[in-house]
Amino acid sequence: MRISIIIPAHNEAENLADCLDSFVAQTTVPNELIIVDDNSTDTTFKIAIGYAEKHDWIKVLQRKSTNEHIPGKKVVDTFNFGLQSASDFDLIGKFDADIILPPNYFEVMLNHFQSNWKLGICGGLLYIKKGGEWTYENIADKSHIRGPIKLYHKACFSKIGGLRPGVGWDTVDVLLAKFHDFHTLVDQSLKVRHLRPTGLGYNSKKGVAKGEALYKMRYGVILTKIAALKMAWLARSPFLCFQILLGYVKSAIGRLPRYVTKDEGVFIRKYRWKGVKSSLF
Repeated sequence: MRISIIIPAHNEAENLADCLDSFVAQTTVPNELIIVDDNSTDTTFKIAIGYAEKHDWIKVLQRKSTNEHIPGKKVVDTFNFGLQSASDFDLIGKFDADIILPPNYFEVMLNHFQSNWKLGICGGLLYIKKGGEWTYENIADKSHIRGPIKLYHKACFSKIGGLRPGVGWDTVDVLLAKFHDFHTLVDQSLKVRHLRPTGLGYNSKKGVAKGEALYKMRYGVILTKIAALKMAWLARSPFLCFQILLGYVKSAIGRLPRYVTKDEGVFIRKYRWKGVKSSLF
């Protein structure tokens, strides 16, 4: 199975070399690694080119985009830019530039996909450094496949219509995979080091964007309230709950376009309610 990996990178000079070293050190290296330098003002491009000159399976592209930080959309747009240059693949991965993979990451991923023809999305777990030790980055359940380390089977990626350009893209993809009867898997033995923790400094813009994403995924009012409370609790930020709900209401009033169809929305709500009930009982 041919593996193609795309890494969107914006001003990642501090972490990129460590990340790429972990790719080079894999027991099974990808067939193709595409690094997309998105408007960086540091030495990201120079570092990436240095690796491409040493390894013929590493490619580097440059994308000119806005300097504005647009959560979710900017990274997906950059990924899609790289996807246009990808060779034929069986597995496509979207990875971040601030992670360090264990050396057997892709070897294990291949084993999972080859042993389960219905497997659509797979990944490991992210760990962050606290007090000198690497601990699980507890911003999501361990059953959730995190955005920085996701690998998709081509059939699944095609069926779900690729990635949605906005906040929540790494949740709706899993939900749509399940809607189309694909399996998803988190291999908890694969501990990936996350050099820059997610969600540092939640602000009002990020909270509103999360509420917008829940609206676009057709969560409904009650499920949105539950999700908002959970995210606020995990972030230790009561204000985040208010911002998420505000984002949902503003999106509903503005009738923003959805990420999913009505049928997909019905499935998502049923699936989420099943999860809520199982956690209570």
